[in-house]
Amino acid sequence: MTNEVPTTIRFYWMTWTMLLALTLVMLVVDQSPLPRLLFVAVMLAAMLVKAAIIAGNFMHLRFEHRGIVWMVVIGLLVNGAILFGLIVPDALAIVETGGFQ
Repeated sequence: MTNEVPTTIRFYWMTWTMLLALTLVMLVVDQSPLPRLLFVAVMLAAMLVKAAIIAGNFMHLRFEHRGIVWMVVIGLLVNGAILFGLIVPDALAIVETGGFQ
């Protein structure tokens, strides 16, 4: 392999520090009295950033060709859409029957 991925201890410590900081921000946001929509938006944004950091650093996607990165991203989005489509009918049925009271 001609392209070497820079994997030093410092690289992994910086990644861990970024993930820890985002987790702490999420914990603070969870305890704060934010409106529901803002809470969901902040949490989703933080989770997407964490997923991008993990995919980029631990799956080494930031060193791959754009085509491979897009293939992984599109695959994850399709998988998420399928799971969403399969779970939502059950969740609506539970809500309609009053299962979560």
